[in-house]
Amino acid sequence: MSRRGAAGLVIAGFLLAALPASAGGDAHGGGHAAPAADSHGGGGGHGEPPKPIEPLPVAPRGLPVELVRTLQLLQDRIARGSTQAHLAQRQLLGHIEQRLLALEPEAWTSPENVRAAVTFALGGGGPTLLRRMRETGKVPEELSALVQGALAYLEGREREARTLLGRFDPRTQPPGLAGQLALTQAAVAVREAPRKAIELLDLARLLAPGTLVEEGALRREIFIHAQGGDAKRFEALSIQYLRRFRRSVYAGNFRQRFATALTRLDFDSDRARVAQLERMLDEIEPGERRDLYLLVARAGLDQGRRETATFAAERALSLAGPDSEAAARARLYRAAALIVVDGRYEDGLDALRAVDRAGLDASDRALLDAALSTAGQIRGGAPPAPAAPPAPPVADAAAPTGRRQIPEAASIARAREALAQVDRMIDRTDP
Repeated sequence: MSRRGAAGLVIAGFLLAALPASAGGDAHGGGHAAPAADSHGGGGGHGEPPKPIEPLPVAPRGLPVELVRTLQLLQDRIARGSTQAHLAQRQLLGHIEQRLLALEPEAWTSPENVRAAVTFALGGGGPTLLRRMRETGKVPEELSALVQGALAYLEGREREARTLLGRFDPRTQPPGLAGQLALTQAAVAVREAPRKAIELLDLARLLAPGTLVEEGALRREIFIHAQGGDAKRFEALSIQYLRRFRRSVYAGNFRQRFATALTRLDFDSDRARVAQLERMLDEIEPGERRDLYLLVARAGLDQGRRETATFAAERALSLAGPDSEAAARARLYRAAALIVVDGRYEDGLDALRAVDRAGLDASDRALLDAALSTAGQIRGGAPPAPAAPPAPPVADAAAPTGRRQIPEAASIARAREALAQVDRMIDRTDP
């Protein structure tokens, strides 16, 4: 079988997997009586054969439209948590790009083909196809700004993209493009006009419910509200995300940023915010809730917020088995926070010394060494470090408002940057 034939089978497989189970039955008559039965008294008892069923008046779609529909079906499965769909996405994007680049220039005289191509490019396909379309000179004049604006966005020319794409109302576009266009308009508006970006993200969610577009729009909007200090909207949308998209392939990225956003809350002085956090996390299963508390505790340590780290570590410990890896991490994070709390230094140091290094991964072992080193500096003597050399201490001048911050392990910094890169690839922006 040729490569093109194999790729075609892959696409057909994606389509068949997305169809409802009843589709096969409908293809064989949808429950209508068979002609043989009618010939023996059917058709009102006159022995006449049944009248043929008229096909629905659905106009055939061009190849770009059908291919983009296939891609969107696959991406919606990613939003529901299919790692297989996520792994297949790159191959499918490459196959679709090859098929569309091979089309004759006249294909781009069709407005529906042009809109499908823009949807493909904004949905992960990249700028190559749009550049080829522009070179053909066949794109209808009324859609030229759409193509140019999408290309400007993908090439990083934000201001030009904002101007060109702003000419198009997503609500007037076909369903496949509408939500994606609103999502892109929000991305180029967020730096200059965050309120406008929020409106566009709300619109994207309305236009593409249940899709990867809605998942991405909701995820971005949550963190715009977090940065703007709108705690009520942050809470409401976070609960919505945790209810509807916690299985998304990109939910890990959401949880990391969500934990960082939560460290802005003062859990020591504002008990109402404690209840707020617990209300949000009660939406998910205990195991996932424990992992989120661990992320919050670690983020609190990284940012020098000892109250947040202590609170979250204690909550995680209450949800972890006594001898589990999660419990070892929770004890470490709690102890590392306690050594800089007035009157709790000795408790924190004893707890640090009691942590079993064998139950920690490399990054947490580095954190343990750094915390022991910091504890030694606080006491004013030699650091009570284990056999492994401690991480370099953080200078007092770098600690926020009198707090001593536990140094961040290099592996954590690399992981954080990797997550940020993944998010930028998905979102094309980092609001």
